[in-house]
Amino acid sequence: MASMDELSQSIDRDAERYVNLLRDFVAIPSISAELEHWPDCRKTTAYVKTFLEEKLHATTKFVPAGQKEVNGKMQEIPPILFAELGNAPGKKTLLVYGHLDVQPAAKEDGWDTDPFVLTEKDGKLYGRGSTDDKGPVLGWLIAIEKLNELKIEIPVNLKFVFESMEEVGSEGLPEALQSNKEFFKNVDYTCISDNYFLGKTKPCLTYGLRGINYFFVEITCAKQDLHSGCYGGSIPEAMTDLTWLMSTLVNVDGSINITGLSEMIAPLTDVEDAEYAKIDFDVADYKDTLGARGLTKKSKEELLKARWRYPSLSIHGIEGAFAGSGCKTVIPAKVVGKFSIRTVPDMTPEKVDACVVKHLNKLWETRGSPNQLKVTPQHAGRPWIANPFNENFLAGANAVKAIYGVEPDRTREGGSIPITVLFQEITGSDVLLLPIGASDDMAHSQNEKINRDNYIKGIKVMARYLLNLA
Repeated sequence: MASMDELSQSIDRDAERYVNLLRDFVAIPSISAELEHWPDCRKTTAYVKTFLEEKLHATTKFVPAGQKEVNGKMQEIPPILFAELGNAPGKKTLLVYGHLDVQPAAKEDGWDTDPFVLTEKDGKLYGRGSTDDKGPVLGWLIAIEKLNELKIEIPVNLKFVFESMEEVGSEGLPEALQSNKEFFKNVDYTCISDNYFLGKTKPCLTYGLRGINYFFVEITCAKQDLHSGCYGGSIPEAMTDLTWLMSTLVNVDGSINITGLSEMIAPLTDVEDAEYAKIDFDVADYKDTLGARGLTKKSKEELLKARWRYPSLSIHGIEGAFAGSGCKTVIPAKVVGKFSIRTVPDMTPEKVDACVVKHLNKLWETRGSPNQLKVTPQHAGRPWIANPFNENFLAGANAVKAIYGVEPDRTREGGSIPITVLFQEITGSDVLLLPIGASDDMAHSQNEKINRDNYIKGIKVMARYLLNLA
C-alpha cells in the first residue's frame, strides 16, 4: 500500500490529466436556467454517471426530478444522480453532494476567454463551472480513483447525490430526497464542496450559513399612473410613502429597526466568540477589494460577525417606479418595494415573517396615509449551523493541515445554501462544508476560475479527508 507521501506525489504526477478532465467537463454548457441547455444538463449528469460506473465501479441510478412548466409546456426536469460505493458492515458512511449545472455565460458578457473552453493563464483555470461546482465534483471522483489505483483502502462507505438544477433552486431535489429516505438511513457524515476560502490563500472549514426571508411591500395610491404636473401636491403619493417606510428599516451601521427581531438571535457563546480572533482576515484589503467607501464595523471580529453571525437587511429595488435614463414626470399608482433579511440561528422563517408583517403594519399606522399597504412574505430559507469540532470537522481540519501545513479557519458564511439544512435533516448527521476554491474565483460572474494549485491540492485534501474519517 502506498504511503501518504506517495499519494500526494502521484496526484502531482497526474495533474495535467486532471486539468484535461476538467476541460472536458467545463466544455459541456450545462446551463440550468435555459431550457435549450437542459440536454446539456443531462449530458453532464451522464458524464459523471459513466465515471462512477466505469472508473470507480460504483452502483448508480437516475432519480426522476418531476416536471416543470416552462413557456406554457410541461417539461421533464433533468434527473438526479444517486450512487453508492461500498456497503461494508462496520464501516461508517459518507454522503457527498455536488451540483453539475452552471450559471449562464457568454463571451460577450465580458469574459476574456470563451467561458466553455477551460483556459489557463498564470496558474488560473478560467471557465464556467471551474470552481462552481464542476472542479470540486471532479475532485471527489479523482481522489477516489487515485486511492483505488494505489490500493489504499477507503475506510468508509460512500454515497453520492449529484444534481444539475442547483442554480435554479434545486428543482425537484427536496421531493426526490424525501421519497428516497431509505437511501440515507445509514449516513454518518455529509460533505459538500460548494463554497470558498474566506481569503485568497488560507483554507477554511465552514460550519454555518445564514438563511433568508424575502418580502414585497406594496403601496397603492390611485387607479393609474398620474402626471405630476397636473396632480402633484393633491394626493399622498405611493412612492413617497414607500421610501419613507423602507428608509426606517435599517441604520447606516447595519443594525435593523424591526421590533422583536433581535430577541430571536441565539446568544453568542465564549467558545464561538474566541474563534473570530483566530481568523485570518484583513479589513483594509476587504474594503479595497470591494471598492467600498466605508464599512459598518471597524474591527475584524465585529465585521465578520456582521457578515455571518448576525442578521442583515438589504433593500433590493422598487417595482413600478421609473428606472430608465432621462426624465419622466410620473406619479406611480402602485409601487412594490423589495427587501430581504439574512437570518441566523435561532430565527425561523415563520417567526421572522410574522414579526416583519406586524412591525410594518404597526409602523404604517403612524404614517397616517390613506394609501393602501400590503406586505407579502415571498420565500424563505432557513439558517444552518453545525458543531465545528465534531468528528467530521476534525477529519477535514487534519486533512487541510496535512496538505497546506496550517490549521484551517473555522468560518461561517453570509449567504444561503438551502440544501445544507435539507441534507442535515434527511440524514440526521452534521454537514461539513469543505471549500477548495479561493475568495476571488468569481463564481457566477465573468472570468470564473479556479487556481490550478487549489484544484490539485483540493484533490489531495479530499483524499486525506476520506482516510481521516476512519
